Amino acid sequence: MYKLNFDKAIHVHFIGIGGVSMSGLAEILLRAGFPVSGSDRSSSAATERLQSLGATVSIGQRASNITDDIDLVVYTAAIHEDNPELRAVREKGIPAITRASLLGQIMANYRYAIGVAGTHGKTTTTSMLSHILLAAELDPTISVGGNLKTIGGNIRVGQSDVFLAEACEYTNSFLALFPTIAVILNVEEDHMDFFHDLHEIETSFKQYAGLLPDDTGVLVINGDMDSFSYIVQDLSCQIFTFGVGSQNDYYPDHITYDELGNSHFDVMERGTLLFHADLSVPGLHNITNALASIAVARSLHIDCSAIREGLVSFSGADRRFEYKGTVGGVTVVDDYAHHPTEIRSTLLAAASYPHRELWTVFQPHTYTRTRAFLHDFADALSLSDHIILTDIYAAREADTGEVSSADIQSLLEEKGCDVHYFHSFDEIENFILENCSGNDLLITMGAGDVVLIGERLLGL
Repeated sequence: MYKLNFDKAIHVHFIGIGGVSMSGLAEILLRAGFPVSGSDRSSSAATERLQSLGATVSIGQRASNITDDIDLVVYTAAIHEDNPELRAVREKGIPAITRASLLGQIMANYRYAIGVAGTHGKTTTTSMLSHILLAAELDPTISVGGNLKTIGGNIRVGQSDVFLAEACEYTNSFLALFPTIAVILNVEEDHMDFFHDLHEIETSFKQYAGLLPDDTGVLVINGDMDSFSYIVQDLSCQIFTFGVGSQNDYYPDHITYDELGNSHFDVMERGTLLFHADLSVPGLHNITNALASIAVARSLHIDCSAIREGLVSFSGADRRFEYKGTVGGVTVVDDYAHHPTEIRSTLLAAASYPHRELWTVFQPHTYTRTRAFLHDFADALSLSDHIILTDIYAAREADTGEVSSADIQSLLEEKGCDVHYFHSFDEIENFILENCSGNDLLITMGAGDVVLIGERLLGL
C-alpha cells in the first residue's frame, strides 16, 4: 500500500472530493501544503470552500481529469472500478488508496488519535468531544461527519498532538485506522449490503478494538451491549465502560428533562458523583453519547469544569434534531435518523419537546436497509402521531423493485397509524400546509435530501 510522506508535499487527487469526509481530508492536506485536486458530480458548499483554499475542483467525473502530474489518488467505497477516473488511474499506473487508508495515515501522526465508532451516534459524539477538547484548549485536529457550527464546517486543523475523527464500519473502513483511543458507542445490524449478519458486524468491531496498542491504548465502550464481552475478550489495553447501568465506570443518575426536552443528570464515576451535567440536546441517547465523551475526556485528564463547559455549549450537530425554524406556528426540526434505533431515539426525544401533535416525514435510505428493517421501521415510526413517507432514497443502489415505501405504509396501516405516502416533495409540502396547524412539531427525517422539504416550507 502507498505510504504518504507528510514531509514531502505531492499532488493528491480526490475522486468524490465534495463528500463530507473526503472534503475534510482534502482540507487537511491543503493546509499542510499539498497541491490538491478533485472531482465531484455537482458543485456544493464543500467544493466551493476547497476551491477558496486553493484546490482545483472539476465538476463531473471524466478520464481527462486524471492528469500526468497527479502523484496519488484517493477514492471512497462509493467509487466503483467502472468509474471513468478510476479506470484512467489504473491505466496510468498512478498509486491509489481509499479514503479510510488516508485517514489512517493521517491519524498515525498523532500521539492521541481518537476514533469514534458505533452503529449510531458517531457524529454527535464526535461533535460533543470536539466541544470538550476546545473548551480544554487542547487545540485538536478534528474530522467530523457533518457540519459543526463551532468549527465552521466538518474539519479543524490544530497544532497539537490530538486528533479526533469518526470511525465508520461500512466496508470495514475503520480497520485502516490507527487509534490510540477507540470509542464503541453501540453495535447493531446495519449496512446489510456489505455485512452478512450481526455476528460479522460484531467481529468487525472486535477487530477495530484490537487495533489499539496493548499497553497505552484506551477503549471506551458501551458496557450495556450484548456484544460487550465478546468484543473486549483478550484485549490488553485499558478499558472504560459507559452506559445506563450502574455496573459501568460512567453512568447517569437523577436524570431530568427541561421544558425543551434537554437532558440534565448526575455523572457517576465508578459509584461516586463526578459532577452534574447539563445538556443542550434532548433524549436518553444523547446522555449515553455524553457519557462516552466524558470517559474519553477523563482518560485525557481533562478538568471537569472544561467537560461541563463543552457539553453545555453543544447544541447539536448539523441534521441531528436540528431546529430549522417555525412556519404558521409549526416547529420544523430536521434529523439524520435512518436506522430504526435512531428513529425510535429521535421520536422518544421529541415526546419531551413542546408540541401539540407530532408529524414525521420519513425518507427511507437505500433499498437493502429498507428491506432488512421493514417491520422495525414500522414499529419505530408508529411512535409518531402522523407519518408521511417519501420514495426510498437510492444512494449507491439500483431499484430492483423488491421493496418500496408502500411496504412500510401497509405495515403502519395494519397498526392503525395515520400514514400517507407521496412520490414527490411538492405533494408532501402541499399536504403539510393543508394539515399541520399551530403548535405541531414537524420532523423531516432521513439520510438523503428530505431536509429540503422543511427548508422549502420555511423559505430557506
